[in-house]
Amino acid sequence: QVQLVESGGGLVQAGDSLRLSCAGSGRTFSAYIMGWFRQAPGKEREFVAGISLSGGRTYYTDSVKGRFTISRDNAKNTVYLQMNSLKPEDTAVYYCAAVRRWSAVTTGGEYDYWGQGTQVTVSS
Repeated sequence: QVQLVESGGGLVQAGDSLRLSCAGSGRTFSAYIMGWFRQAPGKEREFVAGISLSGGRTYYTDSVKGRFTISRDNAKNTVYLQMNSLKPEDTAVYYCAAVRRWSAVTTGGEYDYWGQGTQVTVSS
């Protein structure tokens, strides 16, 4: 069992930065590939970024490449999402989640555990 709690969301202006954190409980945190997803009002949930067990491999959706960075600290059971050059279209509730297989990293339905989400609002 892994419990995930996100934090770090807020209201910022376009061009600003935010760092989201996702704290995991349980000794098996390091056994899971971690992903960040987001869901904007009226839209489907979408994959944002994923990171491998050791952190050596990452993957991003095209719209955030070069602006967002995912990282993890297994000693702290925490995964991060550094978001730079934020745009109004980044406004959404951001969720972290845990999955076992790298091949499923972009597929929300394959994830085993989810956090409750944190709101990110970017004003223009």
